[in-house]
Amino acid sequence: MDKLWMAPNGLHVEPAESEDAAALAKIHAASFYRGWPVADFVTFLSDKATPVYVACDARRRIAGFAIIRTVADEAELLSIAVESKWRSKGVGRALLQAVFADLMMSPARRMFLEVDENNSAAIALYRRLGFVTISSRKGYYTHPDGSAATALVMARDLG
Repeated sequence: MDKLWMAPNGLHVEPAESEDAAALAKIHAASFYRGWPVADFVTFLSDKATPVYVACDARRRIAGFAIIRTVADEAELLSIAVESKWRSKGVGRALLQAVFADLMMSPARRMFLEVDENNSAAIALYRRLGFVTISSRKGYYTHPDGSAATALVMARDLG
């Protein structure tokens, strides 16, 4: 293994492997109203432009993941999800810090993401990590009750 970053509570962050697709889809489905199918994760895991990072224990039980897309000098956080029992324990922060460290070795100089304006925990984490709101997209997300929510578009310089 060539890349490994420390995370809290006995976890570490490492690049995902192709056999992780089903576990990632399960965590995503439990975290978002419209979870992505396993086939989407298989595609991400086979594409060098969409690195996937997992937070896991020594037995490789996955607690969370982050997927980014890199294009030229920009990176976008496509998704980040943490299993419910691991939330608010620093796993999301550790995943993003690993992403930032890895991107320092790439041409990417700025990172973007979209987040539901109602997801206060995620917004607080992103702000603590240096992201600022640069715009919004009304009606971007659909909630289970059919209501629409605005996405905040946030960005952060990578160094």
